[in-house]
Amino acid sequence: MTVGVVYEFEGATLSQYDEVLKELGVSPRGQSAAPECAFHWVTETKSGIQVTDVWESREAFGRFAEELGPITQKVGFPNPPIPVFHEVHNYLTGG
Repeated sequence: MTVGVVYEFEGATLSQYDEVLKELGVSPRGQSAAPECAFHWVTETKSGIQVTDVWESREAFGRFAEELGPITQKVGFPNPPIPVFHEVHNYLTGG
């Protein structure tokens, strides 16, 4: 089942997020590091950054999160996120 995942990284910065992208070998506005991720965006919040994704399944997100965790620690994210999952009825893409 397709899921939306919203997760907040308290205390993290957009600069650290950009470092994560480099570690994953992806470019801003480029393709996802995981083919199972249909959509991804990030924004700065008052307390850190918030990431919103659409994934093919909760399991696919979990596999990617296992890879992502050590990278976020390496670049200095102070806290792990607590993801909130949402069942996706539909999503649209550009192009």
